[in-house]
Amino acid sequence: MADITNVSRRGLMAVLGGLVLIPANAADAATMTLRGTVSYRERLALPPSAVVEVKLLDVSLADAPARTIAETRIPVGARTVIRYSLRFDRARILSRRSYALRARITDGDQLLFINTVRHAVFAGGANNTDIRVEPVAATAPAPPQAAALSTPSGQWLAEDIRGGGVIDRLQTILTIAPDGTVSGTGGCNRIRGKATINGDAIAFGAIASTKMACSPAVMRQEQRFLLALRDVRAWRIDSARRKLTLIGVNGAPLMVLAQM
Repeated sequence: MADITNVSRRGLMAVLGGLVLIPANAADAATMTLRGTVSYRERLALPPSAVVEVKLLDVSLADAPARTIAETRIPVGARTVIRYSLRFDRARILSRRSYALRARITDGDQLLFINTVRHAVFAGGANNTDIRVEPVAATAPAPPQAAALSTPSGQWLAEDIRGGGVIDRLQTILTIAPDGTVSGTGGCNRIRGKATINGDAIAFGAIASTKMACSPAVMRQEQRFLLALRDVRAWRIDSARRKLTLIGVNGAPLMVLAQM
């Protein structure tokens, strides 16, 4: 009888052990982890309170802010290469949607660095998880021959749109004449329109464009560019870095452009 009891107990423990393992394995299977690095070239002593923020974003909707899937914040310290990992629920990654990584370095409310190249993931190729960030704040004096920038007039190359980066090697160009005439290209089609500038306020009127068709990725970026222009309410110049930031109604940067 004792032997039967012991066997029964052993059998019961085996069954219970199996039941305990199933949820754990299911949980592991339901999660994914992206790992990579964030780096910057400038040999600068960043503030001790500077942090790296990395986000996995759903950037499928061109006319809406990107939706955060996962994020992490890491103190920079004295490093110029910072390793990160993002853990998230696999079920949140849906087919036929677009995802990208965004990285930036901040010190409190001040944005110091941001990635200017789109880092797409889950797009069928190798996930591009090693991210180079570029300075957006004035961290070095402008070259002596460069005149200070004081207006948004000029020719500008888009480096970031709504925090989702831009396609590498695709030129999205915005030209603003002193009288407010707007021209350029969304990356596929030529554009033309008018901007009203009053102090640091700017509003873009209706933008006309040619009707050529390009690849879906190029057309998506062009749509993101045009929809972002529609929402712009103000501008800010970083004269030292030769950058123009276009700002939305809530004060958030919608687009970062570099002088050409």
